[in-house]
Amino acid sequence: MKLNILRKLMLVVIMTWVLNACQQQKDNTPWVNLINKDNTEGWTILGGNATYKVENGVITGTTAPNTPNTFLTTNKIYDDFIFEIDFKVDAVMNSGIQIRSNSFPYYQNGRVHGYQVEIDPSKRSWSGGIYDEGRRKWLNTLENNAAAQKAFKQNEWNHYRVEAIGDTIKTWINNIPAAYLIDEMTSSGFIGLQVHSIGDKKEKLGKTVMWKNAKIITEDVSKYSKKSTLEPVITKNELTYQEKKDGWEMLWDGKTTNGWRGAKLDKFPEEGWSIKNGILSVADTGGGESTAGGDIVTTNDYSNFELKVDFKLTPGANSGIKYYVDTEINKGEGSSIGLEYQILDDELHEDAKLGSHEGSRTVCSLYDLIQANPKKPIKPIGDWNTAYIKSINNKVEHWLNGVKVLEYERGSKEFLKLVSESKYAKWPNFGVLEKGQILLQDHGDKVSFKNIKIRVPKNKKK
Repeated sequence: MKLNILRKLMLVVIMTWVLNACQQQKDNTPWVNLINKDNTEGWTILGGNATYKVENGVITGTTAPNTPNTFLTTNKIYDDFIFEIDFKVDAVMNSGIQIRSNSFPYYQNGRVHGYQVEIDPSKRSWSGGIYDEGRRKWLNTLENNAAAQKAFKQNEWNHYRVEAIGDTIKTWINNIPAAYLIDEMTSSGFIGLQVHSIGDKKEKLGKTVMWKNAKIITEDVSKYSKKSTLEPVITKNELTYQEKKDGWEMLWDGKTTNGWRGAKLDKFPEEGWSIKNGILSVADTGGGESTAGGDIVTTNDYSNFELKVDFKLTPGANSGIKYYVDTEINKGEGSSIGLEYQILDDELHEDAKLGSHEGSRTVCSLYDLIQANPKKPIKPIGDWNTAYIKSINNKVEHWLNGVKVLEYERGSKEFLKLVSESKYAKWPNFGVLEKGQILLQDHGDKVSFKNIKIRVPKNKKK
């Protein structure tokens, strides 16, 4: 009898020791709480006019009529982190949690943009998917993840875990893997709690989203990372979910030279260009124009189009993206002739101070013709920038990192006057070809490219 009692006491002691050890291990995890008990100190409201209040550590966001999406955002910026939070949403609402997001005055008048972990109580059930707010829209849906779709609990508290480490974002909903994204666009930003816009829908007025138990790890994050059972969605040199729906195509596959050739060759150059880790680079050969591998052009011609290209400069580098190129023009020395989206280190390259028209050889400008907005949002040398060129029915726009920096009309009186005053005056019909090739320039400096994509409008074929 005494022996049984002793065994029971020993068992209780052992269990108590195990529980305390587990609790101690849990306490060692360097979580930092993000929500105060009764105020929003450390947070700022951006966007619309929805309201937020805090009671007993629970943030409640309430919809407001005729106002844009509203976000309660952390004042602190985060890069790599592990984040957990509980949330409860009204069944008729849509919401989300922003991560690595930003608000800049130059970008759509301060619009909040960046990765969003979706909160979706609709029949679609994509809660935990990754949406790119204010930019590319859907990146990682849950359409093929039935387990995560079923994990969401309607009108109850749900739990998210989000890991953002390097170029990888992983999410879990109620401990079920939801999304696994590898994307290089943004490495840091704030966290934000969204109250979605409702327009004038009376049935959604006064509806709420609630959050609690928000905590974050920012130290030794890889140590606390969990494995995901999902296959990653990779966006590098791939079309996103939304781009596929919107009719975009890859103009470079990220691996081969298919679809490209030397501007003055019948094949791709054997030297001067390299493909490594999904990046296409022109070599540094001393700054000469088309003296090494030479320019490369598409094997197809394009008339109306939209083009996206990510580019990265090295210090002092010069290059360009040309369009409406005819390689039969200027078969001699130098680059092939076409309209050019200038790529340049404005600070170090002397070309930034030259040109037939002031400022017309600076980065993003229409080379030698029209200066890009000097307030353009260029990123530091060594970072990736996104060029976007849109040419529809002779109306052309240059964009940089989501911001329009110039526009013009091909063939207009203003355009023809600029051409007549430029280095291009000697080329007949310069800039007004009905169609032409797209060119990446070899100017003897190392410049890299990736994510080269094109869209040809319906009924306006190549």
